[in-house]
Amino acid sequence: MAGLTALTATTGGVARPVQQTASDQTVPDQAVPPTNLDLPSNLQIFGKLDPNVRKPTAVVNDSVITGTDVDQRVALIAIANNATLTKDERDKLKLQVLRTLIDETLEIQEAKVEDVTVTTAQINDSYGRVAKNLNKTVAQFGPFLRANGSSDRSLKRQIEGELAWQRYLSRKISPTVNVGDTEVNAILERLKAQRGTDEYELHEIYLKAEPANQQQVFANVRQLIQQIEQGKITYDAAARQFSESSTRSTGGDLGWIKLSTLPDALATAAQQMQVGQIAGPVDTPGGFSILYLADKRQVGAADARDAVLSLKQLTVRFPAGIAPQEAASRASGFGKSIQALQGCGTVEKVAAQLNAEVVDNDAVRVRDLPVQLQEIMLKLQVGQATPAFGSPEQGVRALVLCGRSDAKAAELPRPDQVQNQLEESRVNLRAQQKLRDLRRDAVIEYR
Repeated sequence: MAGLTALTATTGGVARPVQQTASDQTVPDQAVPPTNLDLPSNLQIFGKLDPNVRKPTAVVNDSVITGTDVDQRVALIAIANNATLTKDERDKLKLQVLRTLIDETLEIQEAKVEDVTVTTAQINDSYGRVAKNLNKTVAQFGPFLRANGSSDRSLKRQIEGELAWQRYLSRKISPTVNVGDTEVNAILERLKAQRGTDEYELHEIYLKAEPANQQQVFANVRQLIQQIEQGKITYDAAARQFSESSTRSTGGDLGWIKLSTLPDALATAAQQMQVGQIAGPVDTPGGFSILYLADKRQVGAADARDAVLSLKQLTVRFPAGIAPQEAASRASGFGKSIQALQGCGTVEKVAAQLNAEVVDNDAVRVRDLPVQLQEIMLKLQVGQATPAFGSPEQGVRALVLCGRSDAKAAELPRPDQVQNQLEESRVNLRAQQKLRDLRRDAVIEYR
């Protein structure tokens, strides 16, 4: 469920010049994104807009969102990410959560208008799966949520919103999307011609920004990036909670795309990224984006990271409370011993000398390893070991390469796969347009 799915936090990113702060009264020409509005070239803000003055409470088409609703959803995010929020982080998160709750309310209302219902049993079934994922029984989960400032009602409301919107799209939007054989065949022919070109598996978090609040949204995006990089919230959870794109329900996943299909700013940022990095804030039409590069490949070409490895892992545990200097010394000695290995046949002998644990795994894909190890493994020959890696808390490790099955060239997708991907893309686009219309027509009163 949104906010309760984990994705390893990423580091790195593409640098971007810092714009003026919210205290600046005059916005330079280059800070105003291109729009179809009649805006002055050098506008001046008369007065100040402080979003923190407004209490986090709203009435959306007669449905009330209370301060308690906001507080409990914020707490739910903290629980999902095992994070402790500062007062400043919590205040900023409240504003983002309020926008999410407004969209969620609009989606539930629209689903009900179209007689799309989600039963209590369906909600409880999803609620039970979330509890199980957090190693709790259903009976334990409610008290656990309340003890941490949230509630089962808040989580069930989130579940209802997701299920209602998914079923609304399935019933009202998906049937209107048709992809013909001619279009599918044209795409397959184009894929044949594009063999060897680069594709990127990108995820995006998109936040809208108007000229009046552009600098505040930019600051919020920077803060969100910091939280992701510090491990306070996962990228997936951030996308599901805060992204204002239709891909938020899938953690911002844009799928495999070519950079030529992206706006220039996003394409430029993605081209500079390494797999596993995030980049942003990136100026995009109408707002800002945070990109995450999950993977990269060449169309139709064999990807070395799809190679399957046969590995032996050696692990030496450190005693609790070991001093950092002592841990570094032991890790250095471990590394020297590992580099003296003479093939996989000597692993057990060296492990006995080091009092190390040995674990075998004969079916590890390179791409399934941590990003830091992937490039190392691609350069190793059979019988060689990685440098030592680990931490004082978890000990020191090394991987020994005992065999490699190289990847085969990728095959073109089947026609049904192309058709499904096209249909999904068009459903997402129409869902985004529908939510935009709902926001535009909604009567929202802030209190």
